[in-house]
Amino acid sequence: MSKFTSQETLANKDKEYSPYHKVDQWQLQRDIDTIKKSIQVGQKDFEHLLKLERWGRFATISGFLFIAFIGITSFFNVSFSSFIFYTVGILGAFLIGVGNVARWSNVTHPILHGAYDKVPNIPYRYTKAGFAAGNRRYIDWLDWIKPDAWAYEHNIMHHYHLGELDDPDNVEKNLEWLHKKKIPMWMKYTVIYIFAAFWKILYYAPNTLRILKNKDAKVQKLRETQHLEYSPFTKSGRELWLEYYLPYGLFQFLFLPLLFLPFGWHTVSIVFGFLLLGEFFANLHSFLVIVPNHSAEDIYQFETPHKSQGEYYLRQIMGSVNYNTGTDLIDFLHGFLNYQVEHHLFPNMPHSFYQKMQPIVKEICKKHNLEYRQESVWKRFFMTIELMVGNTKVLRVEGV
Repeated sequence: MSKFTSQETLANKDKEYSPYHKVDQWQLQRDIDTIKKSIQVGQKDFEHLLKLERWGRFATISGFLFIAFIGITSFFNVSFSSFIFYTVGILGAFLIGVGNVARWSNVTHPILHGAYDKVPNIPYRYTKAGFAAGNRRYIDWLDWIKPDAWAYEHNIMHHYHLGELDDPDNVEKNLEWLHKKKIPMWMKYTVIYIFAAFWKILYYAPNTLRILKNKDAKVQKLRETQHLEYSPFTKSGRELWLEYYLPYGLFQFLFLPLLFLPFGWHTVSIVFGFLLLGEFFANLHSFLVIVPNHSAEDIYQFETPHKSQGEYYLRQIMGSVNYNTGTDLIDFLHGFLNYQVEHHLFPNMPHSFYQKMQPIVKEICKKHNLEYRQESVWKRFFMTIELMVGNTKVLRVEGV
């Protein structure tokens, strides 16, 4: 029987559920592998992806048109109340944020997992090898993050080291520095909320670069990079700015606003301001649906790598949590990350399978006396914040 770290807030929390070593990992593996063998990917799954892609593009284009409308009408001195002006502008910024998150979570995420590679006659640009590759990045997924760096950080290091110290998205480990800071708790909360508003720039871009550099260092038997590089005067920092920050930053916040230069600098400044607000919304939205998936006081972490496929499956269940699920619209707004348990068990599965697989996975968890965690994204968000500031700790299986 496994032993858990002794903390008053977590004491005896596991007694309701089967301890780690009492789960029949071999049978769990057989049950889940049986599901995998039944998965057939076809044209309907690809059409579902295209629908999600259209919804995301609609949000982006609609948001940009709202912002353009506000900017151009201000040039012609069209009279609007301040309420209408800011409502339309903020709505436009929000839609741009939704489109940004949709492009990442609903389209890029499953494609770079190879979820649609087995669809007969699928266009190459929708395959793992073709999507956002080379110059296609500027068409398929232009963001602060470089596609190949994110694919390695997420698909390999995160998925195959979930809950371990090698997991680059291990929230508790990444924020140890904040836990140790001798500052008032309100300042720690402030740091986290500011971080959430800029987290793709401050964390995801530099961290994915660092992880990719570590991969190259291992191949070349060089020393790994243990810290993030932001300075443009260092080698990694220059790469961060030239290949991560500048391509997206220049397009989104220079090229797009300057399209409105014929309407004057005031219009340019209005468009620029609402585009910044859209970026703010995109960061908050993506933080909300991504970070709480594997971080809270009821989530398990492990000290050693998994030793079998059954143990790997067990960790994906014990180390993940779902949000509320339902219709395509609800799932779209969550980026289909509300099916995190299913996603970690079947990372190369199309989004269209998640709704069908959920009841089956729930039954498997019930069979093996495993908790299937599913709660509101808002509840999980605030639980994650408590972990991030150091008020709670994750559950940890000693020696595993």
